[in-house]
Amino acid sequence: MAAPNHSGKEIDVVVYGASGYTGRLVAEYLNQTYGDSIRWAMAGRNKEKLEAVRDEIGAPASVPIIIADGGDPASLDEMCRAAKVVLTTVGPYQIYGSDLVRACAETGTDYVDLCGEPNWMREMIDRYGEQAKASGARIVFSCGFDSIPFDIGVQFIQAHATKKFGKPSAAVRTVVTKMKGTFSGGTAASLKATMTEAFKDPNLIALLKNPFALAPEFNGPKQPSGSKPKYDEELDTWLAPFVMAPINTKNIHRSNFLLGHAYGEEFTYNEMFMTGPGEKGEAMAKAVASDNSITSDDAPKPGEGPTKEERETGYYEALLIAKSASGEEIRATVSGDRDPGYGSTSKMIAESALCLVLDSTETPGGIWTPASALGAPLLARLEAKAGLAFKIVA
Repeated sequence: MAAPNHSGKEIDVVVYGASGYTGRLVAEYLNQTYGDSIRWAMAGRNKEKLEAVRDEIGAPASVPIIIADGGDPASLDEMCRAAKVVLTTVGPYQIYGSDLVRACAETGTDYVDLCGEPNWMREMIDRYGEQAKASGARIVFSCGFDSIPFDIGVQFIQAHATKKFGKPSAAVRTVVTKMKGTFSGGTAASLKATMTEAFKDPNLIALLKNPFALAPEFNGPKQPSGSKPKYDEELDTWLAPFVMAPINTKNIHRSNFLLGHAYGEEFTYNEMFMTGPGEKGEAMAKAVASDNSITSDDAPKPGEGPTKEERETGYYEALLIAKSASGEEIRATVSGDRDPGYGSTSKMIAESALCLVLDSTETPGGIWTPASALGAPLLARLEAKAGLAFKIVA
């Protein structure tokens, strides 16, 4: 596997899709948090829109504008040759992202995205994984709410489990205990695109159901189910299926796979959403389980999103529980200080891009997860800059 080669590249991070809703938030975060201490640029199809966003967020005119269009491979190649890392918010990725992954893999350019589309991710792994290893491109999918808090959270609790138990836990479960905010329009569009593809190709249904779909040629143990509401006696609460669990679970198992099964080959993981005790909690769990609003016509559209106040008053918290073989337990929480789909996500992906360029310079080329490529350095960045907190609580 080749090491990254950033020589001759003048731009640290280019935000591709910077005139879109989430891309604009990323650009605003980079400008406010880092200013001219890093070299960053804004990219997209329309120069006038990009310049307008640059002015509206108060970025200096010295921030470069790059014209790049997913329908013009040459423009993507040119953008990649200029940047150390391309940060893309242009989804659904299975519709708009494949040629950019190709360009990054060919030119040895690092890449981060917000993808939660496992069918496309597996296709990219199979198609460009070896090329990325050879060129030194570090391609890191799922650098937003799916799946950083959960992927890095499992890595965090496993490090503490190893200290406490002498080895990592064979079983970790996550319960999302608090959440205020909306899922992004991009997430809704990605789910719709994935469902559309699954209807066309029945083979994709098996992939979507397989928790090890992103760990090629590995089949682990049967995983605990989180697909139906259930009462949890240990926590005295009803639990509902969590909409991000299918992608988070696949990414966490891929992290384990890429880290040489650091959590063990018999590792199990599941993820659910807490709705509370009693009849009210049961009713809410059943309502959550039957809620299809994220794929309905009323779901947020790409380019739409909450107000600034709604983003800044949002939050989330998840409880992670790891148990040893003898039944000993360790608990941790992961929390974020903004709404998950926009405010927190835009900070997480920005810090992931910078982590690749500035911290994780020894990570070789390949297609990675946040935990396997960025790990502890990303956790430190998220706590210092992005409003996340990782805590051992019991």
